[in-house]
Amino acid sequence: MIPVSEALDALFALAIPLPTEAVPLIDATGRTMREPAIAKRDQPPFAASAMDGYGVSEDAPTVGDSWTVVGEAAAGHRFQGEISSGEAVRIFTGAPVPDGVKRVIIQEDVERSSSTITLQNPLSDNRNIRPAAGDFAVGDTLPAPRVLTPSDVALLAAMNVPAVTATRKPQVALIATGDELVQPGETPGPDQIIASNSYGLYAMLKTLGAAPRLLPIARDNLPSLELVFDLASDADLIVTIGGASVGDHDLVAKAAEGKGMSQSFYKVAMRPGKPLMAGKMGDVPMVGLPGNPVSAMVCGHIFLAPMIRAMLGQGHAASPRRSVPLAVPIAANGPREHYLRAHIAPDGVTPFGKQDSSLLTVLSEANCLLVQPPNSPAQNMGDMVDVIDI
Repeated sequence: MIPVSEALDALFALAIPLPTEAVPLIDATGRTMREPAIAKRDQPPFAASAMDGYGVSEDAPTVGDSWTVVGEAAAGHRFQGEISSGEAVRIFTGAPVPDGVKRVIIQEDVERSSSTITLQNPLSDNRNIRPAAGDFAVGDTLPAPRVLTPSDVALLAAMNVPAVTATRKPQVALIATGDELVQPGETPGPDQIIASNSYGLYAMLKTLGAAPRLLPIARDNLPSLELVFDLASDADLIVTIGGASVGDHDLVAKAAEGKGMSQSFYKVAMRPGKPLMAGKMGDVPMVGLPGNPVSAMVCGHIFLAPMIRAMLGQGHAASPRRSVPLAVPIAANGPREHYLRAHIAPDGVTPFGKQDSSLLTVLSEANCLLVQPPNSPAQNMGDMVDVIDI
């Protein structure tokens, strides 16, 4: 068995960043932008009014001052001309500020009678004018790499950037294995169960920015496994689920070796998830996950997620951890790194009493994995521990 950190290093060696492609801005949310985006215009492109009110040329008007309204400026329709002393222009939020205007007085601070306005309230130092290029200027950049958020997309649109250069989505072939499995919606036989792992991993991979696809369930014989491997040959990553242990019916490694897989490692010092293997089948990385539902999902968080991020060009990093206090004491750990399903509440983190690797109900209720290092001692309520949010 190898430690988790060594297994991650081996997986990063397999996870080569994929090529880039042009992605229209409308489809860019969640994509990994790999090249900086450059603003093609200033924002705002002109000095603009920050409020609805009246633009005047005086720096420091006082209560009782009056002006004659000589025109109007609205968003998309500037006032043509220059404002002189004693003149005002009706102006609305976002409208270009006319030449000569030094401040915008909000409409609540004046009284209007016909074409004359009179200041009713003392003014603050806020001139209510947004300067040209006050947000960003031509040539400013949005740095990369970054996973684009809706806020980023709004910024890129304002920068007049219609498309971004993003990593191509990794095509991940998911292969569930086992005679005992049927698809959701089918009627299982008396000795069969529903294939749940592949659907959970599909959702996880899609959330990470990959493009997973579910292949037919591979049965526990070499011809079936070899056929499904052939169907997966055009993927960027092959992920098998189950059949990676050492039982008489665990044939994934044998079938993969028959297809030319060179193994990087087998078995990781962790729980759940020890029977994990990885390697390369030709030019395609392959990861063999354990078949227990919770084991497969935990390995997805610990190994597949960092691997996908690396393939997207986001760098080599383990899944993020943060420290939180224990809400209850926990017992000492054994020689394998333990990922306890747990729940974080305002008083700290509490691991569930049941940690069996078949219990999907517990995993569904968990919002984090509490990480116990190998051979860590018992810990008390209030001690700080590392968690991985899930």
